[in-house]
Amino acid sequence: MSEPLERVPAPERREIVLSLRSAALGFGDRTLWSGLDLDVHAGEFVAVLGPNGSGKTSLLKTILGQQALDSGTIELDGRAVRRGDRRIGYVPQQKLIPAGTPMRARDLVALGVNGHRWGLPIPTRADRAQVEQLIDSVGARRYADTAVGSLSGGEQQRLRVAQALAGDPALLLCDEPLLSLDLQHQRGVSELIDRRRREHGSAVVFVTHDVNPVLGMVDRVLYLAGGRFRTGTPDEVLRSEVLTDLYGTPVDVIRSRGRIVVVGIPDAETHQHHEHAREPHPEPAA
Repeated sequence: MSEPLERVPAPERREIVLSLRSAALGFGDRTLWSGLDLDVHAGEFVAVLGPNGSGKTSLLKTILGQQALDSGTIELDGRAVRRGDRRIGYVPQQKLIPAGTPMRARDLVALGVNGHRWGLPIPTRADRAQVEQLIDSVGARRYADTAVGSLSGGEQQRLRVAQALAGDPALLLCDEPLLSLDLQHQRGVSELIDRRRREHGSAVVFVTHDVNPVLGMVDRVLYLAGGRFRTGTPDEVLRSEVLTDLYGTPVDVIRSRGRIVVVGIPDAETHQHHEHAREPHPEPAA
């Protein structure tokens, strides 16, 4: 388990890292979202919320250059996004690596360091040093030489965070990275991500169905629903009247003991904390 973080302010450096202008994306004749203007600043933590099929993962794909917008623009550091940009780190959903996979934990981290290069990756001294630094940065030293398939889901997810940090990213994209993790590992993984943006100024765009594990870290929320969206602080967006207007049906937002529960939305999704999250339905790809 990671040491508790000292709660320090996010870096003062606040230049725009990610910018979307009049961005729109649809699937068939259905609009996922349109008219989206969003600036994400260095050191900012933006949580992306919404029901299944609202376009959360599709948004990440467009930022990664894997999916084209229907209209509008996306820029990273003032330049159009492109596929394979090392300035973007990506932490995927937690999916267990099968037992018996012939790979150690350090080998998985090494893929983030040199796996993007052409040909057989031959590690240099600098590569090996970076792998060791990344292993330490995510608290994985004690199992660095352990077969990755024998590690817990939380331990494997720490290694994926290390992979995502290998390119020293200006932007860290996280697609449901806490899915299926227990409370201890949810906290550990989310603190690693929060530490990165506070100490290095990386911007974070964090897709989640449950905002509670990261609620204290979030600067702004982007809520997608029914082809529409709302942006603002958690207190501004996660309110009954705002979500009722967004969905066009009565929605209740309940706050209890520092947690938020959203009830009454059409597909019965909630934003309450639970120890084991269910697997979401896949979103349509364009």
